Amino acid sequence: MPNAVEQLFAVQSEIRKAEAEANRSEGSVTLIAVSKTFDGDTIRPIIEAGQRVFGENRVQEAQAKWPYLRSDFPDIELHLIGPLQSNKAQEAVALFDVIETVDREKIASTLAVEMKKQNRFPKLFVQVNTGSEPQKAGIEPKEALAFITRCREVHRLIIEGLMCIPPADENPGPHFALLRKIAADAGVEKLSMGMSGDYRIAIGFGATSVRVGSAIFGTR
Repeated sequence: MPNAVEQLFAVQSEIRKAEAEANRSEGSVTLIAVSKTFDGDTIRPIIEAGQRVFGENRVQEAQAKWPYLRSDFPDIELHLIGPLQSNKAQEAVALFDVIETVDREKIASTLAVEMKKQNRFPKLFVQVNTGSEPQKAGIEPKEALAFITRCREVHRLIIEGLMCIPPADENPGPHFALLRKIAADAGVEKLSMGMSGDYRIAIGFGATSVRVGSAIFGTR
């Protein structure tokens, strides 16, 4: 059975193939290795193999393992890809380089205050609930443009990208296309979309980053 480093290299190779098939330049897609639920000893070989961008779902879990990993690898870029509670905003701003799950007014407001207070400015993505799933985080697609405008004009936040998680039982293509359209309408350049099962499709729809966990680390 392939180990995680071999699987990392296989995913990197698939990303390069998908970039070529989509007539995109090599390196135009960033791989976010999703390391949630895995401990530092499991993650370290992936870092040593050259991977520098990682995604975590929970602030508290990330706090438990990344400070010591970063003491050896200070060039790590850490993304929060799980829902953010407002009472965790202070810790999230302190720890993460990118927060991909801005999805409601309270979070936007709280992040604006915390970023100014800490003088630390993680990059921000708005999460869009493209499937309008009630159990899933994210702003409704029809509300996304107005929300992005409020983030910019009311809270003075720079929104660098959009993120989505399509419904598991649907063709992801239309969801990726919808996110791309919202991004174009909003003047947003970065698209975080595509996971282990559909990242090749996402690259064809313009993903600038893909979030891959189980295809690298195995099942949780």
